[in-house]
Amino acid sequence: MTKSGTIRCGIGGWTFDPWDDSFYPSDLPKKRQLEYASRQLTAIEVNGTYYSSQKPATFAKWAADVPENFVFSLKASRFCTNRKILAEAGPSVEKFLHQGIEELGPHLGPILWQFMGTKKFDAEDFEAFLDLLPKTLNGLPLRHVVEPRHESFLVPEFIDMLRRHEVAAVCADHHDYPMFADPTADFVYARLQKGTDEMPTCYPPKEIDHWAERLKIFAAGGMPEDLDFIAKEQPAKKTPRDVFAFFISGGKVNAPRGAMELQKRVG
Repeated sequence: MTKSGTIRCGIGGWTFDPWDDSFYPSDLPKKRQLEYASRQLTAIEVNGTYYSSQKPATFAKWAADVPENFVFSLKASRFCTNRKILAEAGPSVEKFLHQGIEELGPHLGPILWQFMGTKKFDAEDFEAFLDLLPKTLNGLPLRHVVEPRHESFLVPEFIDMLRRHEVAAVCADHHDYPMFADPTADFVYARLQKGTDEMPTCYPPKEIDHWAERLKIFAAGGMPEDLDFIAKEQPAKKTPRDVFAFFISGGKVNAPRGAMELQKRVG
């Protein structure tokens, strides 16, 4: 076993009109933007899969456009998570998983299951939802990460539940949504959402330095001392973890630069 897991830094999607000026070369055809972005970054979180299904050929094309070791995180369909009773999401989960995502092969990273900010923690119903998430898909290992955005989830019971299912929770750096920094799986998934368009690197350089140190500690199996943990009396096992960090939402114009600067700092 290596002493540390792999740290990948990226952005949300690869098509955004302002990036035509702030990120992509002026003479680069739009059809080659993924090819270019995947060689500057190490991961991309795909938001389009939240709104609509894709075809197997589309996933295969994405996989063919990116280099070895690059991964896509896919945001699961809203029809799976935006519902009153999560235990009834089985058919929607199956439809999402069987749209052809296995065509990504080793380029498939974590699947993000995002919940509305009004969705409160119902232990029995949420565990029933976790039971719907398979460990593999046609022989391809799957990693799952959930993003609840209601403070009722800030309880040790939720952390213990995730550890039993080996599912991660989003470590969200957000002005309003709660942060779940407790490691609960063999990877950590951070969404950095406090950037601004006025900052050339999305986040201030000192904040990027801080996050770089936190990510390295997570990757080495530790828990950063400057973050708040929910299950403090039940710390995570000290074992190497892969880490994914995405500059999302705030400061999107300069998110690619922020991701590249963070990747430089984590090596």
